[in-house]
Amino acid sequence: MARGHPSITAKHKTTFEITKDPYLTLRGDCIIAVSASKAAYDLSWEFKQFLKSEATLITFKLEVGPFTWMVKGYGSEKMILTDVKSMVFRRSQYICPRTVMIKADSSASSLPREILPFLKNPDTVVHIALEAFRE
Repeated sequence: MARGHPSITAKHKTTFEITKDPYLTLRGDCIIAVSASKAAYDLSWEFKQFLKSEATLITFKLEVGPFTWMVKGYGSEKMILTDVKSMVFRRSQYICPRTVMIKADSSASSLPREILPFLKNPDTVVHIALEAFRE
């Protein structure tokens, strides 16, 4: 679970991010939700182990208002998953402690624009689900 924020622009072309921080600046154009209940570090040990395989298909689901947005990507044995503030989902194969998904099929700029007014509202509750499957 996370919340919206007036500064969300969702313009980044290669990533999107969920942060536990309750704020962001306009420079944070990859951030699509704030005040998240979890960061990469907070994922269960079992789930992290599952993400540490290139054979793992990961799905990210965001539900807000009447909308659902789905993104698919992959895990990697190089995943670190230790960041205590955020989770980043990447189109590239770059990995850092915040990375939870690589080879994502979407980024912040791919987010349907009809969802943006909900994500810009600080009263909006954003529901987020992550699932992982072995191919």
